[in-house]
Amino acid sequence: MSFEHVILFNLTLLAAILSPGPALVMAIRTTLSAGRRAGIAMGFGLGLMAAVWTAAALLGLETVFAAFPWAYWAAKTVGAAYLIWIAIQMWRGARTPIQTDLRPAGRAFRDGVLLQAVNPKSALFAAAVLIVIFPPGLSVMDKGLIVLNHLAVEIAFYTGLSMLLSTQAAQRRYMAAKLYLDRGAAVVMGALGLRLVLGR
Repeated sequence: MSFEHVILFNLTLLAAILSPGPALVMAIRTTLSAGRRAGIAMGFGLGLMAAVWTAAALLGLETVFAAFPWAYWAAKTVGAAYLIWIAIQMWRGARTPIQTDLRPAGRAFRDGVLLQAVNPKSALFAAAVLIVIFPPGLSVMDKGLIVLNHLAVEIAFYTGLSMLLSTQAAQRRYMAAKLYLDRGAAVVMGALGLRLVLGR
């Protein structure tokens, strides 16, 4: 494994993080509605579970899913149900006023972990990227460095995002458009849930 492999992996990882998905939607919404501390905590949860999926991919989880398709189907179904449940809660609460720091950091961290945990496609994505970018025969130390690097990139990204969005101006704009932003995010989350369960 070379430094160039790590750079390519990080660029691919950043592109994946920036693509519209439940993790990015929830990270943005949490920071705008509950503040910087909750946003950073959610980012730590998202990053931790994403790194766990990468570790699972390095250990061959995609092989398990291929050997037992029912396990992947079950994981997708649970994940889709969770995303749709979040979408329903966001839609229902769109008119409810939000007070700053309504969500404790511990709860935001837990929500981040759960959100990533119910998305088995993260493991398959990680497996595909790892196979394409890194050479075969990685040592245990190389695999450990890849997982730690993934965790560091995720945490750095979500911390930076929370710092950027936690300004008073950003929060005022969110509060002024909360109904439309929350319901728009609910539609996105619901669509992602349906896509997860209906997609291959």
